[in-house]
Amino acid sequence: MDGLQAIGERRFGAVNWLGLATLASREVRRFLAVWTQTLAAPLVTAGLFLAVFSLAIGPARGPVMGVPFVNFLMPGILMMTVIQNAFANTSSSMVISKVQGNIVDTLMPPLSPLEMVLGYVAGGVARGVVVALAIGLVMVVVLGGGIAHPLWALCFVLLGATMMSLAGLAAGIFANKFDQMAAITNFVVTPLSFLSGTFYSVENLPPAMQTITHFNPVFYLIDGLRFGMIGQSDSTPWLGLAVCGATCAAVALLCWAMFRRGYRLKS
Repeated sequence: MDGLQAIGERRFGAVNWLGLATLASREVRRFLAVWTQTLAAPLVTAGLFLAVFSLAIGPARGPVMGVPFVNFLMPGILMMTVIQNAFANTSSSMVISKVQGNIVDTLMPPLSPLEMVLGYVAGGVARGVVVALAIGLVMVVVLGGGIAHPLWALCFVLLGATMMSLAGLAAGIFANKFDQMAAITNFVVTPLSFLSGTFYSVENLPPAMQTITHFNPVFYLIDGLRFGMIGQSDSTPWLGLAVCGATCAAVALLCWAMFRRGYRLKS
């Protein structure tokens, strides 16, 4: 046995559904156990962002993309909250397991590398979707109006939660200490989410910055959700779907390779 997958025929068939469901259930129950931190806190933070920008800029700012500035902000703040929470769920789970030394409890069961990736990501996606539903419901009730394209909005919420759950899993495997994880969050995840059109339209940026922004996959998540919620965007949602789908596939492959090799997991 290589520590990650038993050699020989698997007794559970092509997919260990029981093991996969157990791992996913553990990840979901882990964030539900501290719901005030994982669910209530993001809702309050998103509300504060919206309130501060509305009070500071809203009255003096005209419509953006043909909608009031507050309505323009809503999709960006929602997606920013989703990706930060999805990333935090998988990254914190992995780092805590490594620091506490109980990562072996995940590596020893007869789970393939792909099943472990799916199990961890399921928890991150669940947290991201729950946060999105809560924030979206409150924002729609408070600000009024409906959702222009519900299916597009749901699609990009799922893509955002999946992408950042995978990114958080890869970062958690790479990091061996909490300060390394904090550095990745502060110097990579936060800038990507803030500098991706969350609070502004990229059309207002200089040409060079517009080009750089279009290489940021988080921009397409926010822009796609904005199209789904208010019907306006800086780029076509089909391009965003392709970029985000390709990014998810690439990061999923990286996570699979890390689990398959036992990268920073066996020692």
